Amino acid sequence: MNKELIINAAPSGVEIALLEDKKLVELHHESGNPNFAVGDLYLGKVKKLIPGLNAAFVDVGFEKDAFLHYTDLSPYIRSILKFTQQAISDKSETFDFAKFKNEPEIVKTGKITEVLGGKPNILVQILKEPISSKGPRLSCEISLPGRFIVITPFNNIVAVSKKIHSSEERKRLQKIVEAIKPHNFGVIVRTAAEGKKTAELHEDLTTLVSTWKTIQENLRGSAAPQKILSEQTKTTSILRDLLNESFNRIVINDKNIYTDTKTYIQKIAPEKQDIVTYYHNGAPIFDHFGVTRQVKASFGKTVNLDSGVYLIIEATEALHVIDVNSGYKSSSNNQEQNALASNLEAAAEIARQLRLRDLGGIIIIDFIDMKLPENKKTVYEAMEKFMVLDRAKHTILPISKFGLMQITRQRVKPEITISVAEDCPACKGTGKIGASMLIVEDIEKNLQYLLNHQHKGLTIRVHPILYAYLTKGWLRSRQWKWYFTYKKWIKLKGDSNYHLTEYRFFDANDEEIKL
Repeated sequence: MNKELIINAAPSGVEIALLEDKKLVELHHESGNPNFAVGDLYLGKVKKLIPGLNAAFVDVGFEKDAFLHYTDLSPYIRSILKFTQQAISDKSETFDFAKFKNEPEIVKTGKITEVLGGKPNILVQILKEPISSKGPRLSCEISLPGRFIVITPFNNIVAVSKKIHSSEERKRLQKIVEAIKPHNFGVIVRTAAEGKKTAELHEDLTTLVSTWKTIQENLRGSAAPQKILSEQTKTTSILRDLLNESFNRIVINDKNIYTDTKTYIQKIAPEKQDIVTYYHNGAPIFDHFGVTRQVKASFGKTVNLDSGVYLIIEATEALHVIDVNSGYKSSSNNQEQNALASNLEAAAEIARQLRLRDLGGIIIIDFIDMKLPENKKTVYEAMEKFMVLDRAKHTILPISKFGLMQITRQRVKPEITISVAEDCPACKGTGKIGASMLIVEDIEKNLQYLLNHQHKGLTIRVHPILYAYLTKGWLRSRQWKWYFTYKKWIKLKGDSNYHLTEYRFFDANDEEIKL
């Protein structure tokens, strides 16, 4: 599979399109001032404790207080509180985290009032971005992701991704990390670390430990609410998570982003630095690579597939509903086989739509009815296969006896909604046009104005229906009335490209006269 990243820098921010085999699968937008993004670290102030919810509201500088539940506190919350206070008040600049003494862990069934009773300042990480009327959701389980590993301060646990299937490889990685990791840091080994050498893992670990030292320095003397550390830009975070041998091109239309990205690639994967190219061909970059066309075709309530199958995607407050409808083409005369083929094609597109629109929460899919259990199982297994590349956590349930499939998908930021409808040229998006009986009056007012200003050889282009009305009747038409009134012959031309009430004036050189 070939992966391409197309990056469009615009005044409103940076747009990032991920293509897999030329097909758009992810679309990201990074504003010029991305606050409260997933992964950002803040020094927050506990404002209110809600015992009934076993949660707290924390001021991190957003217009609405952020939400922190007891289950997101981390077992090491007492250590985090102690560390936060020490880092803020540290003036010696010699705070050695390796010698930091951890506090006892809290119990899973405890109460938030017992932990945050004094409403302290606290180091938190954004778990979910602000969505709709809700503020950010927070976590105190601090994690700093690298390309091959993730470090989790305040513990000494080493875990290896279960997606690495070889037990020998998992044991090898476990031994390497246990030998090189500093005290007071837990490490999670990512799937991308499979087959990597000790030097590569150590370099990644060193970079992340250096980031943690930066956090300590930023905490010194700070006052809540305050941002302590930003997650990397979306460009570098996507590259960090996705860059592999199948990534074959990164195209950027901004010189500064191009330079930064190339430097980042040289740092994490020097052998891939040649895939970064600078685009300056004049035409908009998204138009050149077909991204704009795919966006127009992929967003909206209805999504049409090549076979004629189409999806209806509806959103409610609690869930998303996707209805699969059969198309006009049939691969066979067997209704069951047609339903299976249509559902398999729809499943592939639905998996793409979930990533592209970043739909989260509960998704209900109403597939075309199938009678045979083995066909339902085939569609279920296909959906699992299609969603393997989805980085968001998700759970898929088999098709129920009602023909419905349920999917839960992690939602950490607002879904992407793009309006693909365009304003009507006649009504300018208002849904209303001027009164048709006044159109002729408007034309005559403008005509009189132009003639009074000595314009000659005038031609008026109008819609054919309006042309027929203006020229209807011998000596009784509007055109003849204008001749008798102004002693000048005004040419009229019908143009089917004009909307019903549109008209334009042209001079003797056939150049449009702007009014």
